Amino acid sequence: MPTPDIVLTRIDNRLVHGQVGAAWTVACGANLLVVANDEASQDKMMQSLMSMTAKANGVGIRFFSIQKTIDVIGKASPRQHIFLVVQNPQDLRRIVEGGVPIKEVNIGNMHVGEGKHTWHEPHVYVDDQDLADFKAMADRGVKFYIQLLPTDKRIENLGL
Repeated sequence: MPTPDIVLTRIDNRLVHGQVGAAWTVACGANLLVVANDEASQDKMMQSLMSMTAKANGVGIRFFSIQKTIDVIGKASPRQHIFLVVQNPQDLRRIVEGGVPIKEVNIGNMHVGEGKHTWHEPHVYVDDQDLADFKAMADRGVKFYIQLLPTDKRIENLGL
């Protein structure tokens, strides 16, 4: 697979919102947001809302299923500086195991849910499956850090 210019990969259960569309796209120099999410790839309302955020910040946006992301990201033009956004560790693991060359991942918001507990930061909640997915990707050489905003301190050394 040719190497796409993925300038940032982020897990954020909200996908594209103000922080992602404004602060992070500027900080990483992206000109294209790729939302890799099976539901968002089919939901025109979600796409419309996220597209407004992207447009307001002068970046393009694409909505792909997880499998389509795996299939097409290697065909990206070198002029596309991609900010890849996924909703959860499970989707990211599928992308990594599908051969997409991801070396580092920013963990943003991961909402509280049944069986989840705080992990290193009050906005990041995980369960055993999340931790297993992080560990499997770390075993493939993927590095992780938690950072909600570009101006926040990075939390590294997550014990993976």
